[in-house]
Amino acid sequence: MAMITAIATVVSMVVFLGICWWAWSAGRQAANRESAMLPFALPDETTTTSSRNT
Repeated sequence: MAMITAIATVVSMVVFLGICWWAWSAGRQAANRESAMLPFALPDETTTTSSRNT
């Protein structure tokens, strides 16, 4: 049972490191920059509609 746990730990660590390598690779730089700007791409909320009766 300990051997299975050790293998699962090593596989999980390798997968985690692979995802980190992929996320910060040079090929993802443009996609990461675009994703970082998504919160600022929302339309302005200056025009509001009110459903209250005035």
